[in-house]
Parts: sequence; structure tokens; C-alpha cells
Amino acid sequence: QVQLVESGGGLVPTGGSLKLSCVASGRIFSSYHMAWFRRAPRKESEFVAAITWSGDRTDYVDSVKGRFTISRDNTKNTLYLQMNSLKPEDTAVYSCAATRRGDIVPASKAYDYWGQGTQVTVSS
Repeated sequence: QVQLVESGGGLVPTGGSLKLSCVASGRIFSSYHMAWFRRAPRKESEFVAAITWSGDRTDYVDSVKGRFTISRDNTKNTLYLQMNSLKPEDTAVYSCAATRRGDIVPASKAYDYWGQGTQVTVSS
């Protein structure tokens, strides 16, 4: 069992930056691939980014490439999402997720553990 708690959300203007954190407790964080998903109002959950357990590979949805960076610090049991050049369409609840399955995949059904989410609002 892994418990995940996100923080770092807030209200920022267009073009601003935020850094989200996801702290894990329970089983060994370093054995889990991790991901960020987001859900905007009246929309389906959307994959944002993922990182392997070792941090050697990452994946991003096209709409955030070049603006967002996913990273992790296994010594601190923490996952991060640095978000730059934010746009109003980035407004959503952002959740982190964990899996021990074979590889990082951009599908929510592949992840077994979820945090409660943190709200990110980008004003126009």
C-alpha cells in the first residue's frame, strides 16, 4: 500500500509557474513508477507526465512538452511537477499516481494508487 499526498497547487496568471509535490509513504517509493494526471471541469481525466522508478525515462502529453518537467527524489519519497508558461487550459485538479507494473503508460487504469489531488487554476 502507498499513500500519496499532493501539494503546491494554487492560482496563477497566464504565463506563471507552479511546482507540485507528491509525498509518498508506505511501501518503498523507489520501486514505483509515478505519474501525474489532471481532470478539468466537465472533462475526462488526462495523462500529463510519467517517470520510471529510477528516473531514467519520462513521458509527457504533447500539450505540456517543453513547459512541464516531471522529476523525483527517491531519498525524499517525493515526486515533482514543475509547470512553466501556464495557460488557462492547464486549469484542473492534478493528481499523482503510482504503479509497480512493467512500464510507464499514459493510462489511468495502469496505476494502482492515487492521491487526493491539488487544484491548479490559471487566470486569463
